[in-house]
Amino acid sequence: MSNTKNPKYDLEERTAIFAENLILFLKTIKETTLNKPILTQLIRSGTSMGANYCEADGAESKKDFQHKMGICKKEAKETKYWIHMLSLLHPEKKDELRILWKEAQELTLIFSKIIINSKRTK
Repeated sequence: MSNTKNPKYDLEERTAIFAENLILFLKTIKETTLNKPILTQLIRSGTSMGANYCEADGAESKKDFQHKMGICKKEAKETKYWIHMLSLLHPEKKDELRILWKEAQELTLIFSKIIINSKRTK
């Protein structure tokens, strides 16, 4: 059975794909004393975007929705930060990290726009 939805426009799917790609990438990084805290933070922020989006999708009120979408945006921004830090430790992985950073940036912009639009509607 084929899914007719375009994952690019289905945020639940898109955030899940991002988290999956992040997990697969992080499995290629050898853990060291120096990068372990960064890897931990990155996996937490990078996977929580999707979980928080699912919570926002089931929000009990507009205020609850806006709050949870704000968390999505904060987690996306944090993910970009940790990707940047990891790229300093692993310059040989910059191309792969750049792709992940770009997707986190796009998700940040999407979450920002959703928050702005939700404040305009009554």
